[in-house]
Parts: sequence; structure tokens; C-alpha cells
Amino acid sequence: MDTGEATRLEAVAGDHITGRLLRYSQSGRPPMHPVEVFELVLVMLLAILTLHWIATRLGFPPAVAFLIGGGALAFVPGLPVMTLDPNLALVLFLPPLLMDGAYFTPHWEFRRHLAGVLSLAIGAVIFTTVVVGAVTHWLIPTLPWAACFALGAIISPPDAVSARAVLQRVRLPRRMSMLLEGESLLNDATGLVLFRFAVAAALTGTFNASEAAAGFLVLAIGGVVVGAAVAGLAVLLIRRLGGEDEYLIISFSCLLCWAAYLAGEKLHVSGVIATVTAGLVFGWYQHVVFSARVRLRGSAFWQVMIFLFEAFVFILVGLSLRGVLTDVGGISVVIETMAWPVAAIVLAMTAARFIWVFGADAVLWLLRKAGIGHSQPLGLRAATVLSWAGMRGVVTLAVALSLPVSMPGRNFMLVAAFAVILITVLVQGTTLGVIIRLAGLSDNETLRHRLTASEAEAAVREAQRRAVEALAYDADGNLVHSQLLERYTGWAKAATNYSGSEASHKDKINAHFNVVLAAIAAGRAELVRLHRAGDIDDETLRDLERDIDIEEVGALAQRV
Repeated sequence: MDTGEATRLEAVAGDHITGRLLRYSQSGRPPMHPVEVFELVLVMLLAILTLHWIATRLGFPPAVAFLIGGGALAFVPGLPVMTLDPNLALVLFLPPLLMDGAYFTPHWEFRRHLAGVLSLAIGAVIFTTVVVGAVTHWLIPTLPWAACFALGAIISPPDAVSARAVLQRVRLPRRMSMLLEGESLLNDATGLVLFRFAVAAALTGTFNASEAAAGFLVLAIGGVVVGAAVAGLAVLLIRRLGGEDEYLIISFSCLLCWAAYLAGEKLHVSGVIATVTAGLVFGWYQHVVFSARVRLRGSAFWQVMIFLFEAFVFILVGLSLRGVLTDVGGISVVIETMAWPVAAIVLAMTAARFIWVFGADAVLWLLRKAGIGHSQPLGLRAATVLSWAGMRGVVTLAVALSLPVSMPGRNFMLVAAFAVILITVLVQGTTLGVIIRLAGLSDNETLRHRLTASEAEAAVREAQRRAVEALAYDADGNLVHSQLLERYTGWAKAATNYSGSEASHKDKINAHFNVVLAAIAAGRAELVRLHRAGDIDDETLRDLERDIDIEEVGALAQRV
């Protein structure tokens, strides 16, 4: 079977579930009015804000609260049964979340640990798919091998959204963070490709491993090319647009993730890899093509958008619980006929990740003992943390829902996929922070010498001083910008003195900026008083308030 045939079969399989993001149906209930749908969205948004507040107060990962809250909403009397549309869910949520992760990925660390990232994103996913497929066939011998491996491909890749939601609340060494973040960016592509070929094999009864491997390389390399091309074109367009209209540039930049993903899918390569590549390229160039105003406003807008996207993902996954249970015949059917096989599959999936991580670390240790390679093994504690960080999420559910209706064992796969999401997010998501603290990991990785933040600031301030000094005199040699020269010379001297003796200056710096913040607060209060008294208009208020806000942000960032 060639790659084109597999792609065609994938498209056929994906067409079994189409339509809106949320499909709703309930016996004896008329279709929801559009206003009712909008009201439901508002209820979900209110639930997101409430659950986030509760999670913050209780110290839980918000993803856990969202998932539980969505599941509770699914069983509220009067609400219709809802399920995610898998095709729209993937194209709506996955690109921006992948782009956000890739955009902020540290490039040097990513390149340094690329081998480890690929080991997890490709090797661990394939290994887990094989293990889960074998265990599933052992548990249910009547299920075809291809269907068993399709289930393995569905639940094998940890989810980028789930990983981000948990990792944002814990502190890990740089190597560990890079391995987990890099894995979450790329492993969906591996899982989706394996799923495509497994479904195609189940529907046709034929499978060719060499052709599947060649097809994977085509999809991966093609995704890199498409993503780089889309990002390169975007950079060129932004340079042509200039930096004046920040609204236009921010809006255009937000479209890049969907442009890369859809371009990759339309050209029959990996849309996931295309999006990640575009994010890496765009993140590299954003420092030189964006103005300061674009970065400030764009970052604020993007952070809020990503927060809402992540929250809606988990709420929608929870809401889908009722629909999944309805499709398979109810909770009683699940408990009576599927509970033990699903539990065994979850254990097999978890064990497979532990085996792969510890096995790969053992190989690194043996190679290092033999004098081959320079990579430092993770060690027992770090490998345990890495093995336990395997939360699944929306991609697993969306791919499961896209299974053809005629797929053997489809109901069992839906239940297994949902169980994997619930267990990994609720159990691993809530305990990962505790395990990290108990492991006591330290960032002792040896890197080439790099400047500290204070040393880098001293270099920047000295460059600014030299630039001001060169422009501080007129053509006749008269000093015309004495205050600017004095200010930048003072900043450069202070930064140089601070570099290397940060601890001894901490109290003085904090005291200094506390005075600055007090002055800012007094200025803000006076500005508001003038506006309330009618002495200044709204435009003056906004202009001066913007300057005070920027000054306050800078002062807060300088405190240590």
C-alpha cells in the first residue's frame, strides 16, 4: 500500500464524524437554538473562570479542575449529550497550542537535546504502540492486530496541552523541561501517522512496514519544509508591513499556526510538524521583526488566548464523557465488560514508558562507560519523573472519535482512550509535582560557559552607553546631551558593579525599587485625581497612564 492510498483511506476514515465542534443530541429534545449554544458557551466560560480560581486556591493543576468540572457539567440535568467533532477539534485547538510551545522553545537547548527528544517523540511512541497493541490482542484475541495497534497509536503520545498545563506549575532542570516540552511538540505527529497506517491496515487487511516507514519520512520531512516555508514567508511579509500597525501584525501572526497546519494537511504532509517548525522559525526571528509595542501587546493577547484554548480543551473533554458513555451503552456496560481490560491497558501503557525511559538511560550509561558519546544519563530520580510525566489529552480523544464506525472494537477503543485521559490527568497530573519535589532534582548539567543575566545586562548597558556617548556631542565637539550621557553612564556602572555580586546588592536594589514603586503609585493616584476633578481629559489620562504602567512593569521586573 503506497502513501497516497493511506492518505486517501485516512480521509475516508475521518469523514465518518463531521460537523460542528460540539454535536448534540438527546432523545425527545429539539435541536438547540443558536442562542442556546451561545449561552452554553458563556456557561462554559464562567465555569472556566470559577474552576481556575478554585484550582489556584487549592493548589491543584487547573487542567485537573477543568476536566472534573467538564465531566460534572456533562451530567447536569437538561443539558444535551455532546461529543467533540474530532476533525474540527484538532484543527481548532492543536495548531495554536503547538505554536505557543514551539514559539517559546529555547533553540540552543532544543538542538542540544534533540536526540533525547526524538527518542521520546518517536521511539517511545512506537514502543508504547507495540506494547499496548500486543497486550490488547492478548486480552481480546478476537480483535484484529491492526485494530489493536490503532488503539496503541491513539493512546501512546503524551499530549502537548496536558504537558504544558502541568509543567507550568512545577520547576524542573533545563534538560528535563526540554525533553518533556520537545516530546510534547513532536510526538503527536508520530502517533497520528501510526494511527493512519493502522486504520488503513484494519480497513484493507494489508500492511507493509517498509512502505509505512518511507511514508513517515515523507510526512515528517515534508512537514519541516512546509513549516519553514510558511514561517519564512510570514517573516518577509511582516518586514514589508513594518512595525507601525501592531493590530495588523498581531492578527496576522495569530493566523500563522493555522496557515502552517492547514498547508501541511493540504499537501499531505504532517500538519503537526509543519506547525512546530513554523513556530521554531518564527520564534527565532520575532526578536528582530517585531517592534516593542507588538511584543508587549501581542504577548498579552496571546497568553490570554492560549489560557482560554487550554481551558476549553479540558472542559470539552470532560463534556464528552457523557456522549462516550452513551455511545457504548452506559456506565454499567463499561464496568461489567470493559473495566479490567481497560485497566490492564492503562498499566501496560504506563509500564511501556517506564521501560523505554529506563532502557534508554541504561544504554546511555553503557555507552558512556565504553567511552562512546558524551550524553550524561538521567539517573534513577530524573528517569522516574520523566516516566511519570505522560499525561494524555484532547488529541487522544479526538483521534479515538475519528475512528470509522465499521472499525472493529470501536466502542472499546473509545472507553480505553477516555479512561487513559482521566487516569493520567487526574493521577499523574496531581502527583507529578509531589514526585518532582521528592526527587529533589537539581540543574547540574554541564554546559559551555554562558553569561549570567547580570553579566548580559552589563554588556547591554555598556553598548547603550557607547551609543549615547557617540551621539552626545555636536559637530563642534560640544556636549549637548549631558543628562543622557550621565544617565546611561550611571546605568552601565551600576550594572557592572552588580554583576558577580548579586547577593550583596539584593536588599539595596529591592529598597530602591520599592521607593520607585511608591513614587509610581503616588503619580497614578494624582493622575486619577486630576481626571476625576475634570482637570484633564480621557486622552491625556490614557497617554500618561500608559507611561506609568510601562514604568511600573519595568520596576517590578527589576526587583530581585
